[in-house]
Amino acid sequence: MARLKATRMPSRVDQVRELRELTGAGVMDCQQALRQANGDLKVARELLRERGAEIAKKKAGRTANEGQVFSYIHLGGKIGVLVEIGCETDFVARNSEFQQFGRDVAMQIAAANPRFVSRDQIDSEWVEQEKKTFQELLKDNPLSVQKKMIEEKLQKRFEEVCLVDQKFIRDDTKTIQTLLTELISKLGEHVVIRQFRRFEIGSE
Repeated sequence: MARLKATRMPSRVDQVRELRELTGAGVMDCQQALRQANGDLKVARELLRERGAEIAKKKAGRTANEGQVFSYIHLGGKIGVLVEIGCETDFVARNSEFQQFGRDVAMQIAAANPRFVSRDQIDSEWVEQEKKTFQELLKDNPLSVQKKMIEEKLQKRFEEVCLVDQKFIRDDTKTIQTLLTELISKLGEHVVIRQFRRFEIGSE
C-alpha cells in the first residue's frame, strides 16, 4: 500500500514570516497578534490592520513638515506624475519603505488616473454634476429606487476618482489607504499624501 504523505503544519516562525509579508508589521507585533488570534493567520492579520488604523488615527493631528516630491514617467514620456508626500522627520523621508511607498503611489497615479487625493478634496459642484448624470441615466426608475441607486453609484465613483480609495495596482486586496495606514504603523510617524499632478500628452 502506498504511504500517505504527512502534511507539514506551518510553524510559528513560518506564520510570523507570512504575516510580515502580508502586512509589513514588525516581528514582535506579528508574534503578539498570532498569540491573540491563537495562531489564526486571518484573524491576526485583521488585528494588525485594526491596530495600524488606531495608530494612524492617533498620529493624524501631528505636523508633517518634512517629506519628498516623487516623480514617475510612463509610456515613453507620454504620462508623467509628481506627488508630494509629507512626514514628520527627514530621517523617515530617507527611509527605504517611505521611498518605496512614494514610488508606488506615483505609479498608481499614472496607471489609475485619480482626480483627488481623498473625498475631503472633492468639491460640491463635482458631486452635484455626478448626481445629475446618474439621475438622467436612472430617470425611468421610481424616485425611491433612484435615490438608493444614485448613492450606490456615487460611492463607487468615489472609489474610482479618490487616490486613497483606489485598489493598489500591484495588490488589489489592498487600497492606497491600506498601504498608507500600514506605513504609518511601521514608521511611527504621521505620513500624508498632500497633492499630486498628472500630465498626459494630448489631454487637458
